Amino acid sequence: QVQLVESGGGSVQAGGSLKLSCAASGYLSETNCMGWFRQAPGTERDWVASVLMRSRDTYYAPSVKGRFTISRDNAKNTMSLQMNSLKPEDTAMYYCAAGTACGRLTGGYNYWGQGTQVTVSA
Repeated sequence: QVQLVESGGGSVQAGGSLKLSCAASGYLSETNCMGWFRQAPGTERDWVASVLMRSRDTYYAPSVKGRFTISRDNAKNTMSLQMNSLKPEDTAMYYCAAGTACGRLTGGYNYWGQGTQVTVSA
């Protein structure tokens, strides 16, 4: 069992910044990566970024590359998403996830947090 809890969401104007955090607990031995997804109402849940557990290599969706930075502190079992230069289209519920089959699809992740809302106004 793995528990993931997000924090740090809020409202910000376009061009502003937010930092999301995800605290992980439980059995993480089979987890190969952690990542962030986002979902706006009525849309599919889309991949944002991932970080590998061992190498800490990072991967980003084209829409956020250069603006968002994902990182993981293995010792503290936390993951962060620093979001800069936010745009209204970044508005969504953001979820942290952990999985074994890392990638862009939700099916590759086994555990999910409950989400934290990010709202970016024009």
